[in-house]
Amino acid sequence: MVARVLIIGGYGNFGSYIARRLAGDRAIRLLIGGRSAAKAKAFATSLDASNATEGHAIDIDGNLAEALARIAPDIVIHTTGPFQSQDHRVAKACVAQGSHYLDLADARTFVATIDQLDTDAKAKDVLVVSGASSVPCLTAAVIDAYLPAFARLGAVDYGISAAQHTNRGLATTSAVLSYVGKPMTMLREGVMKTVYGWEETHAVRYPDLGCRLFGNCDIPDLELFPRRYPTLRSMRFSAGHELKFLHVGTRMLGLLVRLGMIGSLSDHAENLLKLAFVFDRFGSGRSGFHMFLTGAGHDGEPLTRRFWIVARSGHGPYIPCMPAILLAQQLARGAVARRGAMPCIDLIDLDSYLAALEGLDISVYRDDADA
Repeated sequence: MVARVLIIGGYGNFGSYIARRLAGDRAIRLLIGGRSAAKAKAFATSLDASNATEGHAIDIDGNLAEALARIAPDIVIHTTGPFQSQDHRVAKACVAQGSHYLDLADARTFVATIDQLDTDAKAKDVLVVSGASSVPCLTAAVIDAYLPAFARLGAVDYGISAAQHTNRGLATTSAVLSYVGKPMTMLREGVMKTVYGWEETHAVRYPDLGCRLFGNCDIPDLELFPRRYPTLRSMRFSAGHELKFLHVGTRMLGLLVRLGMIGSLSDHAENLLKLAFVFDRFGSGRSGFHMFLTGAGHDGEPLTRRFWIVARSGHGPYIPCMPAILLAQQLARGAVARRGAMPCIDLIDLDSYLAALEGLDISVYRDDADA
């Protein structure tokens, strides 16, 4: 049996990456969905697919029940952000239709509250997974891989540095800009404290990439991980531009937001995105992810573990797409027994995640020396 897999936003940045990766899977028939039926059909036709593809018009702000009934997907992958301004209506419509649901959401509340659909999803015998992306899937997988080395995990400090040469979409840009200069909470010294987006500028040195700048960002992990890892006393997640002057410029605009001189930078996302492209000649296609874990080892001594992923050739956007790709393939084969609604944690381990990146211009670095 061939599973019908609908990608909402299938001809967009992340959707197109996922579609190309799934196209050769004989267990999957790809259904490309988007607001433009013409674009969806054109992109679907361009794919070198094992099974016949389809293009469909679907608008997440429209009549989803009618659209899903017409398209009849077995699995839906929702890639159309920004998720910070959405509710769970797409997931609810998929549950009502009896379709499995995956999304690439990075919005804190959106992902952390997806379990509100758990009872309905189980009643319909479907799996609903939010945050099938770098956060919280990859980040939890890294912590879980290193956790046995710790008697007590005390702090995690991690982040993502974007490449200048990447297909930056308006939705992703809007999502990031929505919390620049805005208050958020992070676990610090055992309590949740208010910090501000893109502040606490700091530098991290990467293998191959050199020094990159970072600032505070809001993600689902900040809500989920203090409960998941009860010994944690401090967390920091941050992100940054490859080009330092763009990072500092964003930081200065964030200060205007904090002072109340600008409402939200997301309102200016389109113009700021166009401006960022002007500086492409100064950048590269190299991006990175890092996670530093500190705490106590089983001998009572301080322990540190460091982990980096470096992506070159513009391959960084494949990293957040991998959980949705892997889960879609497993669901298509009936290889996932779990049902219900949940954040994307405990579904993909680190070895499986990294194995899916093989063949890409991506390297993994580990520093397992004790502190």
